[in-house]
Amino acid sequence: MKFEKGFTVCTPRSGRNFLMSTLGHSTNIFWHDCAVGKVERQKLLNQQGCVVWITGLSGSGKSTLACSVGRELHSRGKLSYVLDGDNLRHGLNKNLGFKPEERTENIRRVGEVAKLFADAGLICIASLISPYRKDRDACRSMVPDASFIEVFMNMPLEVCELRDPKGLYKLARAGKIKGFTGIDDPYEPPLNCEIEIRQKDGICPAPCEMAGQVISYLDEKGYLHAH
Repeated sequence: MKFEKGFTVCTPRSGRNFLMSTLGHSTNIFWHDCAVGKVERQKLLNQQGCVVWITGLSGSGKSTLACSVGRELHSRGKLSYVLDGDNLRHGLNKNLGFKPEERTENIRRVGEVAKLFADAGLICIASLISPYRKDRDACRSMVPDASFIEVFMNMPLEVCELRDPKGLYKLARAGKIKGFTGIDDPYEPPLNCEIEIRQKDGICPAPCEMAGQVISYLDEKGYLHAH
């Protein structure tokens, strides 16, 4: 059987052959520029492409915030797209588990997709636990012009565990889930995030209030208008 150049045959324990791309190591690939670039796309949309990266423990409100920000941007006539960690594991990252190296690859893939959305002129809202600082920093380094906005959902573990919307903390405490962030796997909080959302007097802000904080930042920094 013939295979295209740039692919190699792998035989896992099952004995079945499959193709694995080796193009990442190739030296005969070239970047192709197009006449319509990021500046032109941003002028068309009247906004600045960027990545809003929401990180925090499970149950901290990341997805709620992401959807609230997306809804508010839509009401203002601004184009955005939400990359939700759980949703992406149904497709793009469905072949990845939760070992440290798989978590790193999960975040790397999302970072690359977010970069493309930002280059298209969209406001890309990525909502993932993304527990490791080095992985988030790697995604930040992918995006030019300081257009990576890290939003830290700084909610106490006890609050997140009390919410437990997916029942995952209960399973982790019972030992049915191993390597769960915040229980038996670490979460490394950001050191220099652009936006931090936390409780006020022991009360979590309402979704619209949290979204307003993000929208105000985007507006203030000029992302809601083209240059």
